[in-house]
Amino acid sequence: MKIGLLIYGSLDTVTGGFIYDRYLVDYLESQGDQIEIVSLPWRDYARHLADNFSKTLRDRLLALEVDLLIQDELCHPSLIAINHHIIARVEYPIIALVHHLRSSEQHSNTVRWLYRIVEQRYLNAMDGFIFNSKTTRAAVNTFISRLPPHVVAYPGGNRFGNPISENHIHERAIQIGPLRVCFLGSITRRKQPHVILEACSLLPEIDIELSLIGNPHHEPRYSRQVHKMIPALPNATKVKTYPASDTHKLRTLFAEQHLLVVPSTYEGFGIVYLEGMAFGLPAIATTSGAAHETICHNRNGFLIEAGNRTALAMHLRELAMDRQKLFEMSKAALHTYQRGPTWEGMGKRVDAFLHSYSLTTFTPS
Repeated sequence: MKIGLLIYGSLDTVTGGFIYDRYLVDYLESQGDQIEIVSLPWRDYARHLADNFSKTLRDRLLALEVDLLIQDELCHPSLIAINHHIIARVEYPIIALVHHLRSSEQHSNTVRWLYRIVEQRYLNAMDGFIFNSKTTRAAVNTFISRLPPHVVAYPGGNRFGNPISENHIHERAIQIGPLRVCFLGSITRRKQPHVILEACSLLPEIDIELSLIGNPHHEPRYSRQVHKMIPALPNATKVKTYPASDTHKLRTLFAEQHLLVVPSTYEGFGIVYLEGMAFGLPAIATTSGAAHETICHNRNGFLIEAGNRTALAMHLRELAMDRQKLFEMSKAALHTYQRGPTWEGMGKRVDAFLHSYSLTTFTPS
């Protein structure tokens, strides 16, 4: 089968959605499928909307010789008008790969209304869907009364290879010293690393070693604000910052930590939580989004309301003071990973869905 994949930028981008796309491409190619990447340049939302007036893009999509086209839903602003223009003129179906909706994120009422209007128009033009979680499917279902053919294919947590042993987890948990906490993600307002710093400021008596791992360039102004908070933290809190690291470096950093905290305002799945659990790291996330599909509160992590620094501080104190509980939660996290989805499993589910999609009965709208 020849499959088109439309994305912004490059598959080499180190964020959850692009990691998913890259593993999907690798799996499909390993099964003999041919993948043609259609890459659009990264710009701001308004300029992406202007892509709909691009004759070059329209003609390129009309000329595609593929059996089906997968569009990463992230690209929706560039396609809301073009899709409606080409849909009656192409012989291939269009499948949206949805990681999460922009309108599910926290925005002002006006901005969120705009995103909802744009995404609704985009989603209703689709012939099928690939979802990364049941939560994402439910979010899309609010825009569409009856979903077309679709599949839920969870991301894998096994990017870093074999997890560490329970013996390593036990020794790490009971070792005397600071509570080692890590954050992994882009330094953006949606990921909320500042909430971790605010929680640490409420714990002057607790030794905490915080590792902030992530790209500071997506929102430079916000990243600068976060870094300005660090000198004002209590002396008991030590902060180390790392850029988005390669796989080997991340494996080393994860193996040294006790706990993963990524208190995002919204996650369509949150691959990082499962990846941390491969190293026995309980995860602290928020109740907004799909984190609850991986994290069981007070068992393999904690779920807090977005922005609740007091609740986060309470859980940090609890695990710093009770290392036996830290160990039990770390074991539970490892077991969650061991029972959890893999990248190969994701690829198999999507591959089966795509090949079962009846091209012979597809009729352009």
